Amino acid sequence: VQLVQSGAELRNPGASVKVSCKASGYTFTSYYIAWVRQAPGQGLEWMGRIDPEHGGAKYAHKFQDRVTFTADTSTNTAYVELSSLRSEDTAVYYCTRNTEPTYDYWGQGTQVTVSS
Repeated sequence: VQLVQSGAELRNPGASVKVSCKASGYTFTSYYIAWVRQAPGQGLEWMGRIDPEHGGAKYAHKFQDRVTFTADTSTNTAYVELSSLRSEDTAVYYCTRNTEPTYDYWGQGTQVTVSS
């Protein structure tokens, strides 16, 4: 099993960013993909998850107005898009395979930096 994420991103405040997570080594539609972030000096923060098979998503309340999860079953790739970026969104973003209640495989992380 591998989850390979896209590279680091630098954005201005107010912009949007889209991070990808390409899955391999298992049946993509059989597991949720969750997204978690870690800001500098902070703990892990759960953002939500998507069911790649049906496209349904669940968002943490804090993110539900600015975050969109999508999944492309033709390429086994999940995406998170975060809009209206602010400096507090600077963090490493991780995708993880979610089989309740565990998160058993993780992407390598994508650094998103929001700075003017």
